[in-house]
Amino acid sequence: RFYAGGSERSGQQIVGPPRKKSPNELVEDLFKGAKEHGAVAVDRTAKSGGETSKPKPFAGGGYRLGATPEEESAYVAGERRQSSAQDVSIPCSVSARCAEAVGELRSYQDPSNAQFLDDIRRGEVPAELRRLARGGQVNLDMEDHRDEDYVKPKSVFKAFTGEGQKLGSTVPQVMGTSSPAQQAENEAKASSAISIDESEPITNIQIRLADGGRLVQKFNHNHRIRDIRLFIVDARPAMAATSFVLMTTFPNKELTDENQTLKEANLLNAVIVQRL
Repeated sequence: RFYAGGSERSGQQIVGPPRKKSPNELVEDLFKGAKEHGAVAVDRTAKSGGETSKPKPFAGGGYRLGATPEEESAYVAGERRQSSAQDVSIPCSVSARCAEAVGELRSYQDPSNAQFLDDIRRGEVPAELRRLARGGQVNLDMEDHRDEDYVKPKSVFKAFTGEGQKLGSTVPQVMGTSSPAQQAENEAKASSAISIDESEPITNIQIRLADGGRLVQKFNHNHRIRDIRLFIVDARPAMAATSFVLMTTFPNKELTDENQTLKEANLLNAVIVQRL
């Protein structure tokens, strides 16, 4: 309360807003309230290493394997738990700015954390922590860390568990799923489809495919560049619906006029590269 103005016999008494507690006072209030409602102080050194949480061994069923498949045992059932209730010990670190429990920071200034902090102040385990035990006993261990600098814990990686659409590559995949035997058969058919005139000059063309493969085929000098394209599609049927261009190696040049003969395009005994 505050007194304002006037004389010895007159004046105005003003009731001001409650003074905000400092962070240290808030922490002391938490511990004080918890103790008043039955919380017991525990020395840090009194805790044994066995009280820390350890991963639980596998308790399911399985098969006992032997040296040979015939020695494999029948299914061995694991221990069955009578109830899903379990005792849980939850550490709660209290610092000058926030409290941390179950990996979540709870600011003293956030109204959504008021119920959580009030439960602790009344010596009660917050409802959200009681649910973790599924009916078992919950022990909430509060630790004072006001004398330490807060270090943000490393976030635990969690795999994506939602739904979505699988996106494909911006470049169409031309890697076929055909077997090596099927691929060899396709290449043989494509080669036999090229009509070679033995009386005319012949050249060998090496083709480096976009899928990493390599083809070598004989052509006459008067065959056209489009014949090479048709040969590639016959040898790799998966590329029929794929847009690609043919280029020379050095200097790199795209073969845009596919009506040219191999001789006119200076592609005799050349290497041609397929690009998507």
